[in-house]
Amino acid sequence: QVQLQETGPGLVKPSQTLSLTCTVSGGSITINGYYSTWIRQPPGKGLEWIGHIGGSGNTYYSSSLKSRTSISRDTSKNQFTLQLSSVTPEDTAVYYCAYHTGNWQTWGQGTQVTVSS
Repeated sequence: QVQLQETGPGLVKPSQTLSLTCTVSGGSITINGYYSTWIRQPPGKGLEWIGHIGGSGNTYYSSSLKSRTSISRDTSKNQFTLQLSSVTPEDTAVYYCAYHTGNWQTWGQGTQVTVSS
């Protein structure tokens, strides 16, 4: 059974960099055709796809967040990390990591990140 767990600070100050890590157990993030993805949901809004890193290490980002986003991974720990720079209060959201291929997907429980001074 594949399980995901997001970790990171719950409070980030404006202009700083938000950094979250997703630890994957029961599955490998290096399998081609599998994608390790970050999604967020701001309060009162719908889900927003942020970007992903594929099994080969290729990355792809939302066009609206691309200039501020970096997704990397540590294959020795089976973890992938989101960094979102120059955050503003509009980046306040529940952040989810997901792992998926084809019609199959599994998500972490999500972690609340608030941007406030």
